[in-house]
Amino acid sequence: MKIAEYHSLNDIRVVDVPLPEIRRGDILVRTKVCGICGSDVLEWYRKMRKSPFLGHEVTGVIEKIGEGVEKFKEGDRVFIHHHVPCFICHYCRRGKYTMCPTFHHTNFDVAGLAEFVRVPELNVKNGGVIKLPDSVSFEQGSLFEPIGCCMRGLKNTNLHAGDTVLIIGAGFTGLVHAHLARMMGAGLIVVSDFFDFKLRKAKIMGADVIINPGKEDVREKLHKANEGRGADVVVVTPASTRVIQDAINYLDKGGHLYLFGPTSPDDFLSILPYTFFFSELSLTTNYSTTPIETNAVCKLMEEGKIKTEGLVTHRFSLNEVQEAFGVAAKAEKSLKVIVSFE
Repeated sequence: MKIAEYHSLNDIRVVDVPLPEIRRGDILVRTKVCGICGSDVLEWYRKMRKSPFLGHEVTGVIEKIGEGVEKFKEGDRVFIHHHVPCFICHYCRRGKYTMCPTFHHTNFDVAGLAEFVRVPELNVKNGGVIKLPDSVSFEQGSLFEPIGCCMRGLKNTNLHAGDTVLIIGAGFTGLVHAHLARMMGAGLIVVSDFFDFKLRKAKIMGADVIINPGKEDVREKLHKANEGRGADVVVVTPASTRVIQDAINYLDKGGHLYLFGPTSPDDFLSILPYTFFFSELSLTTNYSTTPIETNAVCKLMEEGKIKTEGLVTHRFSLNEVQEAFGVAAKAEKSLKVIVSFE
């Protein structure tokens, strides 16, 4: 079968590898759509990974099932998780599912940007396969995982009804955060980005106020729109310590700083603990998502409550994967970039 092999951001090759052989409890999925994640285009992150194969936002059709699989059948349309927690360890008992050792050791065989994917037995048993409702397309299903990440992160901020939320970055995840924050009861949603076409989309996705930092002062416009106060929650989607540093200044007293984009392990951030202490500021992060959130996303999408129109801006075939990564990495005119196998 054909699969995308990563050597560098500018050197992604389509190669042939053996078709994965399924064992008892496994499922073989014929890939239909695989999205490109923001982490896929971070070179420092890719260099830390052991495998040259990538892609984890996957939907497809079950081609074959292993002995003992009862919940699924050949021909089922599915979304598949690359990681699943055990749900019984110390971290899972505390609700920290993505810190679970099992979560970090489970994965696809081989990866999502491939014609076929083997889903191991443990992933199948622990909620790593979700049937797509008839009303949800393969393309929409491929968004379950990244939307689930945003949902889990916002839950971690303890967002209250009526809160003011500032979202820095109006790429795909920034727009999803705006949409979910509106669904969760945010009172005022402010989105900042340097690209006007993304800001226009932010208004459609639920933003009340949009700010272009290249033309306007973010803090000044935020305070003007928010009764002279900063934001209760600031969501930072870019993987940038400079942006994080700025974001601290946008928080109101008692505010919550939420880092969504991962920074390089070589990056450091300078903060004043004095400010965090006396203003009672909080900081939280979010790594990945679980079947808990993706099942919720599936249900909400089936009910038409999560809107995805216009979020996928570019579609490529597997043979065009190098171009797809170029568009996703540049991100000037793209939101979500997908690779379609249909």
